[in-house]
Amino acid sequence: MILAIDQGTTGTTCLVVDEGLNVVRRGYAELPQHFPRPGWVEHDPEEIWQSVLEAAGAAGLDGVDTVAITNQRETTVLWDRRTGAPVAPAIVWQDRRTAGRCRELDVALVRGRTGLVPDPYFSATKLEWLLREHGHGRDGLAFGTVDSWLLWKLTGGAVHATDVTNASRTMLVALATLDWDEDLLALFGIDTSVLPRIVPSDEPLDDGELLGRRVALRGVAGDQQAALYGQGCHVAGDGKATYGTGSFVLVHTGDDASPPPHGLLKTAAADGYALEGAVLASGAAVQWLRDGLGLFDDAAESEALARSVDSAGGVVFVPALTGLGSPWWDPDARGLVAGITRGTTRAHLARAALEAIAHQVADVVEALPEPPAVLRADGGATANSFLMQLQADLLGVPVEVSAERETTALGAAALAAGRGARVAVGAVYEPRLGRDEVGSLRSAWFAALNRART
Repeated sequence: MILAIDQGTTGTTCLVVDEGLNVVRRGYAELPQHFPRPGWVEHDPEEIWQSVLEAAGAAGLDGVDTVAITNQRETTVLWDRRTGAPVAPAIVWQDRRTAGRCRELDVALVRGRTGLVPDPYFSATKLEWLLREHGHGRDGLAFGTVDSWLLWKLTGGAVHATDVTNASRTMLVALATLDWDEDLLALFGIDTSVLPRIVPSDEPLDDGELLGRRVALRGVAGDQQAALYGQGCHVAGDGKATYGTGSFVLVHTGDDASPPPHGLLKTAAADGYALEGAVLASGAAVQWLRDGLGLFDDAAESEALARSVDSAGGVVFVPALTGLGSPWWDPDARGLVAGITRGTTRAHLARAALEAIAHQVADVVEALPEPPAVLRADGGATANSFLMQLQADLLGVPVEVSAERETTALGAAALAAGRGARVAVGAVYEPRLGRDEVGSLRSAWFAALNRART
């Protein structure tokens, strides 16, 4: 059996799956986020590792002989090779501290080489910052995204590697070759000695140890590419959206590594390439209403609140809580709630937050050269039927929700098993709203969006 580790932004999920990729057991552990300054988001790398141990222990390792890994991407860890100790907190993908540096970069160079855009979302400027602030005069440092950190911990430092999907998110890899780019390394002052080796997503690695059990390590991919694989998107035109802390739309492009159209990213898939649209705040917007404003105790309450009113009452919420991602790429945009009146209630705000998630995904799909005929959906927010129905309405195409929301973990398990099976479909939402009504909703969204960007 395979233990699939899904190390995410707010927690770690571990699934034990059998040879048929059926979930046998599962475990979960929360992971604290730290916000030391406005715009800064950090993790403690040791807390990341402890969350893996806790989730794996909750799932149980009986019968497990293989471990697969999928992970939050772009989050940047720097540690000492000799001691294995982190030299600083990990800088999370949501962190905005390097926005000024990104404005100095050559957009054409970055986009042409990497398929990405100069944005603090990616790892290069995070690593540059860590080396400047914490690595000066120090030898023997190792950089990695979260997959690299977990492989290092699982093997006691024997493996310092990353897979092609995670490497392609660093802004340091040439998309055409899927190898470190010497010009970009020079631009950011990064020596090759700190870098992990890049391996295919399904390459068997050295054995490791987890909770005293010897395990084979195979199947590593960034969470969104793992979800693309788990959703059975293996040929050009197949597309999926994952709804988590952020929302991520990926559409497979086969072996086409050409630069992406405006507003989108081109990234390595586990078995080719993909176009991607990255929305930075989706579930995070609902979490903010819960934790920041105290509007409800559980994010699941947002659906009942949204359904308790006929509309958002003219309220539009643009959750640019850490800037805007695709297709706008505006790190300076800030969150906005427009249309508040004396009659506005928490139900209107909850509905506006869910509408914002669907609008942001629609923005990405509209930027694609050709939208997918069906959008395959996974992630925690797919349990919200109000959101999924609205998503189908805004897109005008069916939305197929996977029966197992933890598709990222199952995708990693499928890579470890050497199988391209697709997760089962649990529900299908067909468009119901008329296009005039959809047009009115979109117009109100764009009006608020433009205000958030000024």
